[in-house]
Amino acid sequence: MELFRSANIDWLGKKWYFLGFSLIFSVAGLCSIFFWHGIPTGVDFKGGTDITVQFDSAPHEDAIRRALSDDHIKDATIERISDVGGGMVGNKVIISLPLSSAQDTAHDEGRSEVEQALGAGYHDSGFHVVAVDIVGPTAGKQLTHEAELATLYSLLGMLIYLWFRFELIYGVAAVVAVFHDTLITIGFFSLTNQEITLTVVAAILTLVGYSMNDTIVVFDRIRENLALSRRDKLPDLVNRSINQTLSRTVMSSGLTFLTVLCLFIFGGEVLRGFSFALVVGITIGTYSSIAVAAPMLVAYQEWRASKAPAGKRVALPAAKGVRR
Repeated sequence: MELFRSANIDWLGKKWYFLGFSLIFSVAGLCSIFFWHGIPTGVDFKGGTDITVQFDSAPHEDAIRRALSDDHIKDATIERISDVGGGMVGNKVIISLPLSSAQDTAHDEGRSEVEQALGAGYHDSGFHVVAVDIVGPTAGKQLTHEAELATLYSLLGMLIYLWFRFELIYGVAAVVAVFHDTLITIGFFSLTNQEITLTVVAAILTLVGYSMNDTIVVFDRIRENLALSRRDKLPDLVNRSINQTLSRTVMSSGLTFLTVLCLFIFGGEVLRGFSFALVVGITIGTYSSIAVAAPMLVAYQEWRASKAPAGKRVALPAAKGVRR
């Protein structure tokens, strides 16, 4: 199935619009990170206690929040555990407590405080604590460090792979595009003040590979067309390559987007951060393959041509063994 059999869109002619779009969201995200919300992190990274509470009937979040507040338990995050259809799973709620002088020593102290608060101020139904998970400040810092290293190593690995498969400029362009995607995705979390947890980091690492794969498809077509049409101007050739892969891009990315969008809408609070990262990342990742990575190749080639001696032709490497 091919949706855009004869697409003829001048993508490179719109590069300044793309640059403006990327700058707006990148700068907005950076401003939010450095001046407004910072990078909101969950208990996994900043440390604290997750207490899973089972209620006899559907609980009311506002009543739980009031009960905790009346007992001087502040900054608690309450998440209802939902199934795929949006219904409750055993009426469970996760209460996340950040580290404080009252909750940084043991499991039982945080648990007893919550039980006391709910028992004193929450009378809608009976309840009992199902599980308690605690992350200390040292473990949180270690997880943060490991998450940063995992992201950096994945970008470095992709750069080295593309360096050997194509040429260094292809790898640099792809890594810049993926870094662009990661920055904007984290910026969206900061702008919307949503917590980044380990599952969100997993989603971001998934997006690194997904976006890179989409970029490689476009780069492969550019190299094939370079071998077949060496006399064409590079911007025209890149436009044609993007248009030739447009149907594949829309089909694969569009179906994936619909899947993660359903996960975001119906997956419940526990999967909200994970699915939100995928929704934003897939959209931005598909965009960057066309609007960031490909224009970088053209800009680099134009720079090389301006530095070359008069009369010397400089070309990007073409794919070998292309059938005519």
